[in-house]
Amino acid sequence: MGNAVKGADLLVRSAVASGVEVCFSNPGTTELPLVAALDSVPGMRAYLGLFEGVCTGAADGYGRMLGKPAMTLLHLGPGLANGISNLHNARRAGTPVFNVIGEHVTWHRPADPPLAMDIESMAAAVSGWRRTSTSAESLGRDAAEAVAASLKGQIATLIVPQDHQWSECEDDGISPMPEYPMQTREFPLEDAVRVLRSGKKTALIIGGRGLQREGLVQAARIRAVAGCDLLAECFPAHMERGAGLPDLQRIPYFPEMAITMLAAYQCVILAGAQKPVAFFGYKGMESPLLRDDQRCIYLGDGRDMQKGLKDLADALGAPASPDRSILARLKRPGLPEGPLSGAIICTLLAALQPEGAIIVDESITSGAHYYPQSGGAPQFSLLTLTGGSLGLGPSCAVGAAVACPDRPVINLEADGSCMYTVQALWTQAREGLNVTTLICANRSYNILKVELARAGVSYKGGNTANLLDLSGIDWVSIGQGLGVPSTRVRTAQELAVELQKALAEDGPHLIEMFL
Repeated sequence: MGNAVKGADLLVRSAVASGVEVCFSNPGTTELPLVAALDSVPGMRAYLGLFEGVCTGAADGYGRMLGKPAMTLLHLGPGLANGISNLHNARRAGTPVFNVIGEHVTWHRPADPPLAMDIESMAAAVSGWRRTSTSAESLGRDAAEAVAASLKGQIATLIVPQDHQWSECEDDGISPMPEYPMQTREFPLEDAVRVLRSGKKTALIIGGRGLQREGLVQAARIRAVAGCDLLAECFPAHMERGAGLPDLQRIPYFPEMAITMLAAYQCVILAGAQKPVAFFGYKGMESPLLRDDQRCIYLGDGRDMQKGLKDLADALGAPASPDRSILARLKRPGLPEGPLSGAIICTLLAALQPEGAIIVDESITSGAHYYPQSGGAPQFSLLTLTGGSLGLGPSCAVGAAVACPDRPVINLEADGSCMYTVQALWTQAREGLNVTTLICANRSYNILKVELARAGVSYKGGNTANLLDLSGIDWVSIGQGLGVPSTRVRTAQELAVELQKALAEDGPHLIEMFL
């Protein structure tokens, strides 16, 4: 029989033993025993976010980069509600996240206190695994099972009543993480091989882990022997790019452009990607971006795509190494000059970003030119807005910087989107994170202007103009007020100077790019 231990200690100790090393938290009264356990149990580093969406977005960025979960610690139902937007993005990205939500003590819950909510129902919207603990004794096992479930590429949410956290129980040792082996899938290799050898024009659309280095190398092998086109899903969770890797075309955001791109193919092989659909429904336009007569073969889901692509390359008899002519060559664009525009910003970033950079792109309309400009840059990682829920960029950059402290993180960010999780700048400053935030300050919700124009809606003022206007935000003051050295630039020459300065110095920086 073991010694007495608190349930909160069991939970944290089990999480650490299961490989969880960081916790992004905005705790409250119902999580205080867990806060204490983060001190009494060694092995986990806690980071404070001033808004729950920062915590969940940071866990997403961390998990995308390392492929293992961070823990979040959130306060009751309202805390989960504040964080659910970026949990939505994490779910769409297939990111492992271990989500811990404090709950009222069991005997207080029936009184319907002011903060009481149906946490389980809310968690169900984003969680692939969820559980409310039944006792202090169960918390070690609950945590181990939650972490194991998250490693399947999903959010695992454990709801923990406060009395289970503070109650003492017998210490029966560390609960082992259960074995949840990756399912061995029977890929439809024969069908894919026949299609690729048929002479029909075929696209290999890659998503999930297939867009990381090993998957891209295998895709290049396939292209070398089959001649198929290589496409990337519209919003990749974590994509490796740059010189020495194949430069995949990215499926466009606007459906008309995507339909035009995809219409040329007789066959499509989906390697870790979903069948492409329009982001929104538009009058007179179907949701699917592929025609019914275009054959689709699903090679597998995004978690095991590196193996699936290798198996396909081997089945095709592809050479062990792809022809270098298929791989992008190192070629940076020249430094532009003149007043800033979205195109100039993208060109300049592609020209100056350092090798090994992590680019978190939530630039919306201003960054449309970045992807095609950056294919020949030194190799880097690209994280994008998988679920379309705004406010990912600043918080995802926090998690990426914590996961990879030796790599520079550049957050190419829209001004409207940044306001959703602007508190992330404080965490970047407090922790001295190596994040450079580039604010595309066009002072409007420009994507809505584009959509209005596409819908043929004209306006000159009134409520419509009022709902799109973001003028009056002083990003330099905001950044400095949250502890981040900040500056404003209006020309390409000024941006080049300030970006190089920021990248040469440790810690966070913010550059407001006045458009």
